[in-house]
Amino acid sequence: MAKSDSDQMSFLEHLEVLRWHLIRSSLAIVSMALIAFLAKGILFDVILFGPKQADFFTYRLFCSVSREISNTELFCLDEMPFSILNTKMAGQFSTHIWVALIAGFILAFPYVLYEFWRFVAPGLRSTERRYSRWVMFFGGILFLGGVLFGYYLIVPLSLQFLGSYTISEEVNNLIDLNSYISTVSTVTLASGIIFELPVVIYFLARSGLVTSDFLRKYRRHSIVLILVLSAVITPPDVASQILVSFPILILYEISIRLAKRIEKRRAKQNLPATKN
Repeated sequence: MAKSDSDQMSFLEHLEVLRWHLIRSSLAIVSMALIAFLAKGILFDVILFGPKQADFFTYRLFCSVSREISNTELFCLDEMPFSILNTKMAGQFSTHIWVALIAGFILAFPYVLYEFWRFVAPGLRSTERRYSRWVMFFGGILFLGGVLFGYYLIVPLSLQFLGSYTISEEVNNLIDLNSYISTVSTVTLASGIIFELPVVIYFLARSGLVTSDFLRKYRRHSIVLILVLSAVITPPDVASQILVSFPILILYEISIRLAKRIEKRRAKQNLPATKN
C-alpha cells in the first residue's frame, strides 16, 4: 500500500487493514502456543522448572564466582528448599494452556512487531520507514534480551530468596503451582517489556511528545520510578533491585541519545515535530 493510497483510505478501511494485521498476529501467537503446548516436557521440565534445580546455569555460575572471589561456597546450592504442589483438579491442565499462550506470545513477539510496522509504515516517509524498520528489528532483540535477562538472573534470585525464606522451622515451604508459574512468567515478561523502553521513546520522540531535554530534566524522577518498578518485579532485597535497575538506567540513557538523534535529524531535514 503506497502512501498516496494510505492518504485516500477511509477510517473504516484503516480499521479493516488493522483487523487483518491483528488476525495474522493472533494466528502467529496461537501457532507458537500450539507448538509450546505439544512440547510439554521442554516447556515445563527444562524451561519453567529449570531455575528450581540446584544445577541451573545461574546457580552454578554464582557458585563458581563465590569460590573464585571469597574461596567459599556462599552462593552454592545443594537443593531448592521448597516443593511445588497442585491443589486443584484441573490445575495442571489450565496451567498448561496458560503457559503455552504466554510462550506463544514470547516466541511470536518479533513477528507481532513486524505486523505493527507493516501497519504504520505506509504512513511514513521513506527515511522514516527505513529507520523504523531497524527500530522494529532491535525492538524484537531487546524484548528477547529482556526475557533472557529476567529468566537467567531475576527469576533465580527470586526463587532462591522467596523459596528459602522462612519465619520458623515449623513451617515448610510448599509452593502452589499457580504461584510458582505466576512468579516466573510475570518476572520474565515484565523484564522483556521493560527492555522495550528505547522503542517507546523512539516513537514518542518521533511524534514530538518527548524531547531529549525533557528526559534529561526528569532524569532524577525517572531513577526513582525505575527503583520503584524494580522493587515491584523483584524479591524484596536490595541486590535484586540494583541488578534490575542497572540495565534499565542504561536503556534510559540510550533513549536520551536516541531522542537527541531524532531531533538533529528533524532539524537537518527541517521537519515539523508532528505530521498531519
